[in-house]
Amino acid sequence: MRITSKSDCALKMLVDLAEHYESGYISLTDISKRMNISKKYLEQIVPMLSKSGLIRANRGNKGGYVLSIPPERCTLGDILRATEGSFSSLCESDDDLQFVWQDMEKAIEKAISGITLQYIIDRRNECYNYYI
Repeated sequence: MRITSKSDCALKMLVDLAEHYESGYISLTDISKRMNISKKYLEQIVPMLSKSGLIRANRGNKGGYVLSIPPERCTLGDILRATEGSFSSLCESDDDLQFVWQDMEKAIEKAISGITLQYIIDRRNECYNYYI
């Protein structure tokens, strides 16, 4: 399985929104600057995240984007499904080893469903706060 830059940027955007969850709506310009991602590229990702219900938009002077669900409930699986689609049928095989691919899909699903935006923020903070 290969994760595209689209999913990587979506994850970075959502981590940024999670870090500013209590701040209300955040402009795409602010996200773009903080994450060092092209605003135009983020504009291509926003519809997928909105359609999947992960973010909400607000137009106008104080507009921007906000997470639709709390960071502790938004999972990497939610983000990857929004940007990449379904992970089922990673390998189509009609032989007696199909169970191997099905077991792999279950393991991937379990792993990505256990990683939340809050977990990512907490782990990143642990790494930055570690001093020798």
